Amino acid sequence: MKVINMSAKDSVLNQFLAELRDVNIQKDRMRFRRNLERIGELQAYEISKTLSYSEKSVQTPLGLAQVNIPDDNIVIGTVFRAGLPQHQGFLNVFDKAGAAFVSAYRCYKDKECRQVDVHIEYIASPDLTGCTFMLVDPMLATGESLELAWNAFLLKGKPAKLHIACVIASPQGIEHLNKVFSDVPNVTLWCAVIDQALNERSYILPGLGDAGDLSFGGKI
Repeated sequence: MKVINMSAKDSVLNQFLAELRDVNIQKDRMRFRRNLERIGELQAYEISKTLSYSEKSVQTPLGLAQVNIPDDNIVIGTVFRAGLPQHQGFLNVFDKAGAAFVSAYRCYKDKECRQVDVHIEYIASPDLTGCTFMLVDPMLATGESLELAWNAFLLKGKPAKLHIACVIASPQGIEHLNKVFSDVPNVTLWCAVIDQALNERSYILPGLGDAGDLSFGGKI
């Protein structure tokens, strides 16, 4: 698996990341969602450079123009609910792409909230056979929910290429995905930034908190 840390190079991406983390700006829920969306747009643009292209003719009012257009059959998948704003950013760029969704939620198996479990309850997807699949999930903590989401999506077909896009990743999550995809070809992980570690409750440090709650409000 190829890993790309996008914040290793200075760009406006860092401004969006700074606002996502800022506890004062986080109070503006709409801006938080929009920053996730904008990061998704930047990631989608970078991924677009890796696609397969061929020349097409386009009729203008004055003649024919030749332009290279992507040939990939693109499907964008995400995990409810935190991934929805980032997913929209990808759809803003790949507006002809198919969309796939899976629900996954974390729960704790002990009273101390140290043993984490993940449950999958719902999936909706087009046929993924031979497609270029972009799996979007903003927080890569342990990597277990993303692994479960991937296994669920495989029920809908095997993609030819897989791009995983997260906003904030932990070293532990990356290590876990490296094991999961050790024998899977054509896998690239795009991280807006790679943080330091996980705490005892498997939250990323320094991270930004719960992306789903900050986007859509708390849950009971």
